[in-house]
Formats: sequence, C-alpha cells, structure tokens
Amino acid sequence: MRGWWREMAGLVLPLACGGCGRPRTPLCEECAWQLGGRGPRRARPCPEPAGLPVVFAAAEYEDAVRALLLAHKERGVLGLAGPLGAALAGAVVAAAPEALGGAEPVVLVPVPSARRAVRARGHDAARRVAVAAAGVLRRSGARASAIPLLRQRRKVADQSGLTARERVLNMTGALEVAQGAERLLEGRRAVLVDDLMTTGASLVEAARALRAATAAGPSGCGRTSAAVIAAPPLSFDVIQD
Repeated sequence: MRGWWREMAGLVLPLACGGCGRPRTPLCEECAWQLGGRGPRRARPCPEPAGLPVVFAAAEYEDAVRALLLAHKERGVLGLAGPLGAALAGAVVAAAPEALGGAEPVVLVPVPSARRAVRARGHDAARRVAVAAAGVLRRSGARASAIPLLRQRRKVADQSGLTARERVLNMTGALEVAQGAERLLEGRRAVLVDDLMTTGASLVEAARALRAATAAGPSGCGRTSAAVIAAPPLSFDVIQD
C-alpha cells in the first residue's frame, strides 16, 4: 500500500527539484549537472578494503547529489529513478566499456538492501535505479539487463555508525547468489551497482558472493567491476586511469 501511494503521489503532488527544492521541476539544470555533468570517475575509499573491484562513480556525494539520493531512497520520490539511472548508466559504461555497441552483454547486479529497510521505505531503491540504468544502456545499443541475483543470507547491523573495519566484519559472509541464478551470468559481464559507496564493504562482499557462486563455471565473473551513482569527494582519483 505504501509503495502504491508513493507512485500516485509522484503524479499528483506539486513538483520541486529533488536536489535544491526549486519549484515546478523534478530536477533543475544545475542539479542535473552536479549529478552527471562531470562524467564518471574512478573512486577508491581510503582505506581501500581488500577484494574491492574497480569502482566508477558518476558524482561526488555532497550537496545536491546527496539530496537527490536521499529524496529517492528515503522519501520515495520515485520520479528521480530516471535521472539517477542515467547517471548510473554512465558509470557502468566507464566500468565496462565493452558493453557499448552491444559488443558484450552486461548484467547489472544491484547490491541488496536489508529486507527490513526495503519494507520501511516501501520500495527497493537500488533495484529500481539499476532497472532504469539498464533501460538507458539498451536504448544506446548495449545488451544490458538488471538482475537481482544477490540476497542477504543473514541479518546485518546498521552500517551508519560503524567504522570501515567494522563494516567489513559486519558484511563478510552476509550475501549469496540465489540458488541456480549463477547460470544467468554465463557469457555475460557482471557489473555490481549501488547508489552509494562509502567504505566499499558492501561491494567487497557482493563481489565475493559472485565469485563463490561462479567459481566452477565460465561466467566471466573474474572481471567483475562496479558502478555507483556517488562516492565521497575524497574517494576520487586525482589522475584518471
């Protein structure tokens, strides 16, 4: 019911920019530029945890970008999934450039949120944005799909109050690939996707779970990379690879 109400509210309530609150537009030009205008860049948390795949982020997590992500995830401004998905699609292309032109099929694998968080929000923000990003990529000629292959196999603590080391310990062994779902990765490039990377602990665990599920098969997950919408400003490389 809550998810239905949010869908309807997005259609009938007055629009305001999710980044700055400017009226009569869901996303103003200035906030759209902050979200995607700089282009995706390599991002590395400090300290960088062992096992972190190569990560590209579309934007810095501050100001308007932070407001947009919170509006979509926590306040259910579902109309922002489109522009957020477009920004994520740019980061996916940076993480897996061979996907352009359909040269190699790519699977966007969203990092799952805790079930209780999804229930509280009334929607799965990461999955929604992943689907939107896959649509953007397909329209550009890529053979892209978004498949929620990962699931939580045990409860995890709220990450917000934990240190980087505590987050790694909290996430280790927490995810798994749904039984039989690894077959969907065969012959495809996997790109882990999420809305935000802070310490990288969730992406490390997601990459481990993919490797564990596909170790015996030719899925190509040895080349798994990751794409996120945003990362903290200090995470970005000064000199690009």
